[in-house]
Amino acid sequence: MSTRIESESVVSLSGQAVNIRGESVILLCASLFYFRIPPELWQERLQQVREAGYNCIDVYFPWNFHELQEGTWEFTGMRDADRFLQLASEAGLWVIARPGPYICSEWDGGSLPAYLYAKEPALRIRDNDPAFLQHVARWYAQILPILHRHEVTNGGSVIFVQLENELDFYDCSDPAGYMAALRDMAATHGLTVPLIACAGQGGLVQASGLTEGIVPTCNFYPNDRDPDFEHKVLHYREVLHRLGLPLLVTETNRSHYLLRRLLSAGAKLLGPYLQASGTNFGFTNATNNWGKPLAFLTSDYDFGGMISPEGHLREEVKEAKLLSRLIRAYGRAIAESEPDSESKWSVAGEKEGVFGPYVLRLKGGGELIFVTNGEERSKQISLHHEDASQASSTGTLTLATSRSLALPAMVPLSNWGVPGHLVSSTAELYMAEQQKDGVVLAFHKEGDNAEIILSVDVANNPMTEGMQVIHREGQLILQLSGAETALCRFELKEGQRCTVIVTSRLNALRTEAIYLDGSITLTEDPPVSNEPDPAPAALDWRFVARKGWKAPIQAATAQTKGAKAEFLERLGVYRGYAWYEAETNWDADKHQMHGFLVRQASDVVSLYADGTYLGTFTPGGASMFVPASGREAKKLQARVEIWGHSNFDDLRLPALRLPSLKGFKGIATITAVHNITSNWRVHPKVDRSWQGTLTQPDEALWPVVSFGSWLSADYPSQMIFRRTYIPGAGGDSWTLHFQNFQGYARLWVNGIDVGLIHPLDPFIDLKPFVTPGQELLLEVYLERTMGHHTGQVLVYEGLEASAYTIMAAEEAELKAAADQEIANATPLELPLTLTSGEAGWLFASVPNSAQGKGWRVRAAGSGLKLTVFMEERIVGRLWLPGGEGRPMMTGGSADSFYLPGPWFQAGQAQLSIFLEAVDEQDAGSLEKLEFISV
Repeated sequence: MSTRIESESVVSLSGQAVNIRGESVILLCASLFYFRIPPELWQERLQQVREAGYNCIDVYFPWNFHELQEGTWEFTGMRDADRFLQLASEAGLWVIARPGPYICSEWDGGSLPAYLYAKEPALRIRDNDPAFLQHVARWYAQILPILHRHEVTNGGSVIFVQLENELDFYDCSDPAGYMAALRDMAATHGLTVPLIACAGQGGLVQASGLTEGIVPTCNFYPNDRDPDFEHKVLHYREVLHRLGLPLLVTETNRSHYLLRRLLSAGAKLLGPYLQASGTNFGFTNATNNWGKPLAFLTSDYDFGGMISPEGHLREEVKEAKLLSRLIRAYGRAIAESEPDSESKWSVAGEKEGVFGPYVLRLKGGGELIFVTNGEERSKQISLHHEDASQASSTGTLTLATSRSLALPAMVPLSNWGVPGHLVSSTAELYMAEQQKDGVVLAFHKEGDNAEIILSVDVANNPMTEGMQVIHREGQLILQLSGAETALCRFELKEGQRCTVIVTSRLNALRTEAIYLDGSITLTEDPPVSNEPDPAPAALDWRFVARKGWKAPIQAATAQTKGAKAEFLERLGVYRGYAWYEAETNWDADKHQMHGFLVRQASDVVSLYADGTYLGTFTPGGASMFVPASGREAKKLQARVEIWGHSNFDDLRLPALRLPSLKGFKGIATITAVHNITSNWRVHPKVDRSWQGTLTQPDEALWPVVSFGSWLSADYPSQMIFRRTYIPGAGGDSWTLHFQNFQGYARLWVNGIDVGLIHPLDPFIDLKPFVTPGQELLLEVYLERTMGHHTGQVLVYEGLEASAYTIMAAEEAELKAAADQEIANATPLELPLTLTSGEAGWLFASVPNSAQGKGWRVRAAGSGLKLTVFMEERIVGRLWLPGGEGRPMMTGGSADSFYLPGPWFQAGQAQLSIFLEAVDEQDAGSLEKLEFISV
């Protein structure tokens, strides 16, 4: 790998620094995503990030946001990436552009278009597969020319382009080949800035292939108080330094407490994810593995960063300004600093729970000593150096809870244009400015006391307020006790004036400017209004109920009829809703009714039999058995919602795999359930090399036990279970179910390897092996550890449903359906109740807030799903508590949605809310919608 990456001398990387246009910089970078923020607010958000002290943003470019259907591209309005990059440049922000092809970001499919999943033969996505790369090339041909126009080398502000994203989390067979292919595509579009590739779990090789011309970067998401975190970071810094590269942390937690710890370990890019929150508008949410294991991402996309989805500045903004000012204060000295792995500094005093010290050697001389308090109580500590010839110790300082401080030692004052040294300080230097004929240094302290030692030649006695000065061997020792703010002003023999200000940390968080006369300009906290914007007056709600199983026929985007069910992506449906209807082929005179087996179903399946509601389920792509004993049903109906394709590849559930398909594979009416848990023969001594070929002359002597019940002293125990089963002749569907199974097991049927038995999807279709009336041989290799249960083994026999009709509707078609329904809506006052399985539309015209910034609307109720339209756009999808099918909701607020002020036309907006009652046991209720001004 090259030891130095250059971009026509505009952006260069070395082991010590990131250099842009001849200036070495620490990049303080906030994630800010145009696709989650109304375009009318892009400029405001960019300015907020800049005013927080950040000098950089990173931004993903989601492929499937710009190619909604294969070959149809959209780059206008909210998708105008070119305009967003122009605004970022005008705001003075560097940009790290992240075009994928895969981005993760808790976004539908990680931005991979779902049509890729339906390709035949199957593509090897995120891999060195020519067929997949042909599609990537089409995407790159759209997005990379836009990035190229905005590169810093062309006068824009794009300084890095990231290829792929956390590839080390994915089982890519050839990361080096794949990344080289992406690199070569980037080159064909003229990109000249450094190309980077981030490792999500530390796999630099797996994430980048260590491919020539691609810079590996790291993503770290630790516990903020992990006492060993710096050691881990320093390891990666050393690995990259040996390659001649800086440590770039492309993603990490949002606290500036943690960012300081990264800075102390030599990181040159600090990229907290997610500082500027947003909204997953439309059907852009993902499903992922943040649950047990399934989770649905909320429409609200907010991890508590410094800017809320509505644009509210949170307290962490003050910490951002403080850190950014510290970085600016030291300038090139810190931008080109290096960690000192042989530092001789140590902590004395209440050092239990104190991390460090970690030391940065500053360019040009001097050090920054980082100490971090990882406990929930303040500490009194001091710093000591082994070498008595150095600034060998500091006075006692207070290290408050959850605080990380950077304290100077022997720092040349020439950094700020004057002779002398800043020898030591128990207060943190947070601002330093050259002004006219002098320099002003501002420190913040914890507690009442502080001590700052300067080595300077003064021309006169210092003037002080709130502190005393001790002259000792050419040094000024400034001591402060009790005062909230103190200052010392003096003139050097060379004629320059110097001012030292020491103030409280609270004042430092509010500082806007410092002056040679010792004054400080503090920001005023915004006034707290005792009269917040009133909620809108009682709204004229109107409601129309509809049968939950019935499709809005006029709005269908896909309509197909066939003997079998089909996954939605294979019908060209990639987002939204679908309605399946099929004939059961069940005859009450011939068959019993036990229930229905739905195969490979996701994401949200509401099942009806002859219009009677059976429940709403989120099986995560697994099969499921729905009991329905005693019912008669000629037709089955299912309303299916694609919540979103997984943004993460996890094998625990089928729908958590990246190429998973939505809808379901089929439904069988179950006419018989056979429990075959008993009478398995067991051979208790085998291993994983067994391939279904074990025979024994004395097989009749094998013990006969229930499945999994053989007790063994082996750990883990490894055994073969065998038995036969004769399928009935009265149906055309046979499914084996290892109910409540745990452990590792593999199944053979008639000597054919069927594969692993999945604990979370333990259904195996036996139909390919069945000749009705003929015996099947079932063999299971079972590996168990203590505590694993093997459950029961069931066989479901039944009849496949047929004569399917499938209709689907995406965002525009659903809104068209709402517009058709509104004419039939009648007045209603909340609360609203829907019977289980019922659906309906709720309408109201809503005025903008008095300030014109819109509303945060909080829903109170239970057992309902809400799909909320503001005019033509979906602004929120909510699932209120209630019902066994509700998965974990994560990513932001699960019970509210945001109505952006700029989207009100003439001060009004039409709300259209699709309601679904999804609790099988209880009615769904919407108690109220609370409007909170933003």
